[in-house]
Amino acid sequence: MDSKRPACFKAYDIRGRVPAELNPRLAGDIGRSFAAVFSVKKVVIGYDIRLSSPEISAALTAGLIDMGVDVVSLGLCGTEEIYHAAFSLEDQGVDGGVMVTASHNPADYNGMKIVVKGARPVSGDSGLFAMADLVAAGNLPGMAAKRGRQTTISGKDRYIEHLLGYVQSADLRPLKIVVNSGNGCAGPIVDLLEDKLPFQLVKLHHEPDGTFPNGVPNPLLPDKREETSRLVRERGADFGVAWDGDFDRCFFWDEQGNFIEGYYLVGLLAMELLRKEPGGKILHDPRLIWNTQDLVGAAGGVPVMTKTGHAFIKARMRQEDAVYGGEMSAHHYFRAFGYCDSGMVPWLLVSALLSRCGMPLSQLVAERIAAFPVSGEINSRVADPDRVIAHIEEVYAGGEKDFTDGLSIAFPEYRFNVRKSNTEALLRLNVETRGDVGLLQEKTREILALIK
Repeated sequence: MDSKRPACFKAYDIRGRVPAELNPRLAGDIGRSFAAVFSVKKVVIGYDIRLSSPEISAALTAGLIDMGVDVVSLGLCGTEEIYHAAFSLEDQGVDGGVMVTASHNPADYNGMKIVVKGARPVSGDSGLFAMADLVAAGNLPGMAAKRGRQTTISGKDRYIEHLLGYVQSADLRPLKIVVNSGNGCAGPIVDLLEDKLPFQLVKLHHEPDGTFPNGVPNPLLPDKREETSRLVRERGADFGVAWDGDFDRCFFWDEQGNFIEGYYLVGLLAMELLRKEPGGKILHDPRLIWNTQDLVGAAGGVPVMTKTGHAFIKARMRQEDAVYGGEMSAHHYFRAFGYCDSGMVPWLLVSALLSRCGMPLSQLVAERIAAFPVSGEINSRVADPDRVIAHIEEVYAGGEKDFTDGLSIAFPEYRFNVRKSNTEALLRLNVETRGDVGLLQEKTREILALIK
């Protein structure tokens, strides 16, 4: 990246410490650069619960309005509400969207996720760095002769109606579900859905609160998992679900309080969607693949492997016209949702699956874990990631190689993927076997020894 660019411009979004790396003045410039690079005419804007979000959102709005762009404000919302507005309001002239959020970053961070017409993501390669260069050069155009105007969408009716379209209420049984919003943005949406569904919801950290009284919502952290797990067991719930701050990712626990690796959810959601569209294409990332490929094939679908990362997956979803795409990192993408990721659709689909099959979630998942056990993602800090990967490739030269994302090597009974982090000097390792836990442990130790 060009060293002159503001540090908050990343490969996929904008993120930085407030106010050192992102502040209202820079937010105004980002609005002006967005208008200049993409010639947008009408943009939807929303923001998460962070204390800095309203001010940054207001400055962003002012920058766009100065450039003659009309702004439709959603106020406090989740990232996917911006995606939904961007693709569902195209007929009303909306050709862009910005969500002010830093997702699961610490409380003193903020950022932006930007989309253009049809909720297509803006990344470094597709215009974000061009925006950064304009800002860095101080080369922003002057104020438009006719300023834009701001309007507000107060209700969430269209979005809620869309979510409910993924399930048939009459087919749902009265499940008890623990819902942990982590004091993020999910709570108000869960409340609106609750009125329309036959579920008993046990709510944890439900009120949006930008002071993060229970810590930043990131259900991948072990201490954040335990509180949901405990409540599932105490209340005898059918399953638990928790979200990160802007609820574009969701995480699941079975009725015994066991955390479920996101990888196994990909196969379950794929099966549910293939019921409605036999023969559909299902996208998955290369880190762990055998369980997904097995379930998708058995359900008559076509598994398609794609590079990790939302910009790659959304582009490939469109290219393949895929019905669904899933990452083991708990991002789930749906064609019907503008090819975007949603943290609300997955728990509705899991509810429908449990209502129909009559089996507990633990049983559905246990069979798959036994068939394809995994190591979980193991991160190792290394000085020279490329050298380590090259050495691993030499050692396992007899396997079938794939370079879709990092290095994947497959043998008949086990496979692994090792890839560099996009943001740190880390190597990320995932190992899976065909039903052999002993082999899994052996190969995981073996590869980690090479990495370290």
